[in-house]
Amino acid sequence: MARDHVAVALLRNIWVATAVLLGAQGIVGQKVRVEEELEAYPTESVDLRCQFIDGGGRTKLTQVSWIWEPTDGQRDNIAVFHPMYGQSFPNLSFKDRVVFLHNSLENPSIRISNLKMSDAGRYTCEYATYPSGNEQGTTTLIMLAKPKNSANIVTVQAGSKSVVVAQCEAADGKPAATIKWLASVGGNHSTTTTNGPDGTVTVRSEYRLVPTPADNGREVTCLVDQRTQERPWVFPVKLSVEYPPSVSIEGYDNNWYVGRSDAMLLCLANANPAPISVIWTAVSGSLPETVMVEDNKLMVKKVDDAVNTTFICEVKNKQGTSRNQITTFVIEEKREFTPGPNTGAVIGGILGSLIFIAIIVGIIFLIRNCQDNREGPPKHKPPPPVRTGRSTEMLNKPSEPPMATEVAPLSPREVHCNPTGSEPVTNLDDETSGALNGGAAPVLDAADGLRENDLDSSSHDPLHANISREESFVSPAISAGPQCCL
Repeated sequence: MARDHVAVALLRNIWVATAVLLGAQGIVGQKVRVEEELEAYPTESVDLRCQFIDGGGRTKLTQVSWIWEPTDGQRDNIAVFHPMYGQSFPNLSFKDRVVFLHNSLENPSIRISNLKMSDAGRYTCEYATYPSGNEQGTTTLIMLAKPKNSANIVTVQAGSKSVVVAQCEAADGKPAATIKWLASVGGNHSTTTTNGPDGTVTVRSEYRLVPTPADNGREVTCLVDQRTQERPWVFPVKLSVEYPPSVSIEGYDNNWYVGRSDAMLLCLANANPAPISVIWTAVSGSLPETVMVEDNKLMVKKVDDAVNTTFICEVKNKQGTSRNQITTFVIEEKREFTPGPNTGAVIGGILGSLIFIAIIVGIIFLIRNCQDNREGPPKHKPPPPVRTGRSTEMLNKPSEPPMATEVAPLSPREVHCNPTGSEPVTNLDDETSGALNGGAAPVLDAADGLRENDLDSSSHDPLHANISREESFVSPAISAGPQCCL
């Protein structure tokens, strides 16, 4: 009894392990092992694998068949293998394209070559067994197709309505492609999808805008993205917008003087498509005899009064005709035009002048600064003058009322330099002595305080006689200054 329980448990474990293995393959409860899904491309080959799993070895395999289901409800045998009767390929659409990889019931895998888009569908590997009956497993074959991408422009006329100006197509692709547009012009796009008989899909997209002459030559780009492409397909196109000519005339310089031989007018036209004719005429009628026309050029052999008129240029293309005119005036003498200065040269000259002025101002400032430093007053107050001898005694006497003495003013010319380089001989007025004394009171004012009896000529010598050459009224700081003559 115990042995029966052990055997049952063992079988149960084997069954669970087998169920887990088959469940991992997506075929839980089945004994036929296949791949759930495969992808392939047209003209390629694909292997459809099939294997029968019999854990106990009690199932007898009678026959194996491959059944193709392109759509729901449609089943066609494409390959049959019998151990006694051999191989059979009943479906003519797979004739010579299907083979068994192994002559074995346990591994009846097949290979399909030269695939077509119509080969997509479900492929079922079905066993006829005894005693369990039929066992099967199904593989879904997905056919992929790279789309055939293209883009083109649509030539349009300039107008006020929105029209298709560019087209982009991803044809016969599977799965369906996605189309996008990149553009610098204002517009929009629309997309349509068409299913093919073989399962492919064609996607078309149209780009629309209100075309203007300015849009001619502008670029829009088509981008196609699809599963089979490694990267998006990119294709730029340039818009083609047709419009009538826009005419302008150039070459007239207001200097057509009598006798000039190089006068010329150019007729320029902006048009799409290109102009088919350019015609020159004059308001006065036919062109003057001195005028010659070559394509869009009107050349004057010799300027005279006959070209004192209005010239008309008419340009035509398939979208229309446009014209423009210009009036020329003949003058007696040539006008001399003085060319204006070059802007860069003017700016450079101004900058150079400013730099030169700045240098001159700087030099003048330095010179004035140096002169001020040499000729200015001393930076310190000099000590008062020291007197010796009789002049000192005179100052020490008792004070008496000063005598009214008239002192004649001294001329500045009396100050002169000693050519030997010694101290100057000085006769100073009040202002000069004050300046030379460092801003102090003039030294001559000290004599004004002397008493009258001190100036008696009978008992004393004149004041200036008591001052020796060495006893100068000028302080040592001033005496040490430059020995200059003024």
